[in-house]
Amino acid sequence: SGGEAAADGKRPNIVLIMADDMGFSDLGCYGSEIATPSLDRLAKGGVRFTQFYNCARCCPTRASLLTGLYPHQAGIGHMVQNRGIPSYQGYLNDHCVTIAEVLRRGGYRTCMSGKWHVGEQRPHWPLDRGFDTYYGLISGGSNYFELSPGRKMARDNTPIKPEEENFYITDAFSGNAVGFIGECARRESPFFLYVAYTAPHWPLHALPEDIAKYKGKYISGWDALREKRHRRMIEMGIVDARWDITPRDPRAPAWSDAKNKEWQDMRMAVYAAQIDRMDQGIGKIMTKIREVGEEENTLVMFLADNGGCAESLKGNNPRVLPGPKETYMSYGLPWANASNTPFRRYKHWVHEGGIATPLIAYWPAAIKPGRITHQVGHVTDIMATCQDVAGAAYPKAHKGNAITPLEGKSLLPVFQGTTRAGHEAIFWEHEGNKAVRQGKWKLVSQHPAGWELYDLEADRTELNNLAEKHPKKVKELAGLYDQWAKRCGVIPWPLPKRSNKPRKQ
Repeated sequence: SGGEAAADGKRPNIVLIMADDMGFSDLGCYGSEIATPSLDRLAKGGVRFTQFYNCARCCPTRASLLTGLYPHQAGIGHMVQNRGIPSYQGYLNDHCVTIAEVLRRGGYRTCMSGKWHVGEQRPHWPLDRGFDTYYGLISGGSNYFELSPGRKMARDNTPIKPEEENFYITDAFSGNAVGFIGECARRESPFFLYVAYTAPHWPLHALPEDIAKYKGKYISGWDALREKRHRRMIEMGIVDARWDITPRDPRAPAWSDAKNKEWQDMRMAVYAAQIDRMDQGIGKIMTKIREVGEEENTLVMFLADNGGCAESLKGNNPRVLPGPKETYMSYGLPWANASNTPFRRYKHWVHEGGIATPLIAYWPAAIKPGRITHQVGHVTDIMATCQDVAGAAYPKAHKGNAITPLEGKSLLPVFQGTTRAGHEAIFWEHEGNKAVRQGKWKLVSQHPAGWELYDLEADRTELNNLAEKHPKKVKELAGLYDQWAKRCGVIPWPLPKRSNKPRKQ
């Protein structure tokens, strides 16, 4: 069923946009002070999800997003290294299909601009997995002004280096996406476009005019920022006033005690500038969609691959201000703590700070404007949604291989304002951090610690551990988790060291 929108034979174009390492509260329409007018416009004209989840890290989320499976089922249980175990081979396996493969079989033109990160070698590149055309970064995060050593960029199947003199990777991704829309508009068939930004992933690289907008804006510090964002999120209806904001991370100093305040302000300013520039690019993409007359019947979805990132880099030097291409810094744990307001923890972990993402869906033909939904969704649902609205069949076999059945469930009922039968339960595992959510209950563990239990209706900020109070519930959910882990090929962390030399991909 392609839903009512496909009933007149005109199937929607689909534009899927993902940010990299962006926290739950980093967009204007989710409570931020960062200027994101393009995304705010989509939110105002569409629906915002408050309980949507990713897989806590770049590669696993990308694998899950593209295939509608859990990452381990798709072969990417960790990152892109081949660990000699099928569920951890580091590239998409032959028992999954990508959204591009499914939609292309259904008559769509398929394009991608941006970061791939689900297979470093041929034949595991975008054109090998259903895309008609590609421009972007095959590897993970890179310098924004030039290609970092050891990283790969490509146009279609040809390795490239940035050509233009004023290269800035965010603009290159936006510009190529705009170009693809122009090409697609000349054809009869609908199009699927996947735009995967590296912004605002480290290194802190932004254009001087964008940085200038934010310099000095963060001099009141992370404590004030978290409070301000939290207040705004409650006013907007993004978070429930009953959920207390988490205490400042114990590893972050109080702002009043923080050293190098000017440098700290600049770190957050550059991070904000990276998001601002991404939003400007999304504005250009939307302008192009309007120009070619396709806005009414284009479904646009925007999300992030994981929560704010607390990683520290060797390049972090308080005597040097971040921003230019010669620097290589991250914004650090205290600001990541603010990005993930009001939640706990970060990218890598499966507490809410690591896995909660904004999801904005905009489709004038089918979505009533200005709604917020608290229905729970998971990144596996994106494939199911694309397949549903496109009226494309999810195959039982592809290229002679049996395909693992879809885990996701279509979000179309939510788009149309009805309540969908959600997941029986949702599961996570990354680097031994694990969780299961069923209804209001969430069982979660930070590796190698034991299980914690939270009632997310009363306490989504995970401050009141009920594990001792409800041992039966812990046992029941842990049982579900174990069944899932077995079914999906999850191996206890740390993974065994490989004795043999890695096989070539």
